[in-house]
Amino acid sequence: MLKWAVIIVAVLICIALFLNLWRLIQGPNLQDRILALDTMYINSIALIILYGIHMGTGLYFEAALLIAMLGFVSTSALCKYLLRGDLIE
Repeated sequence: MLKWAVIIVAVLICIALFLNLWRLIQGPNLQDRILALDTMYINSIALIILYGIHMGTGLYFEAALLIAMLGFVSTSALCKYLLRGDLIE
């Protein structure tokens, strides 16, 4: 039962990734594109965790944590660049 649930959720997250990609390409302004990119990070983290559950190993959880940290830092830096015009003051 868990195998089918993981597969179904992975397919739904892949659909969400494609919808985020559409928003990233078609976004009416830059803020929508940044939000779509941030949501793509979150969905990719969910896919990696699901793959780790499917394979039964903890290595993928550490990779998901690394991607989460990089996603947070990059989103914060991009938002600061949009607000102030430069990253280092």
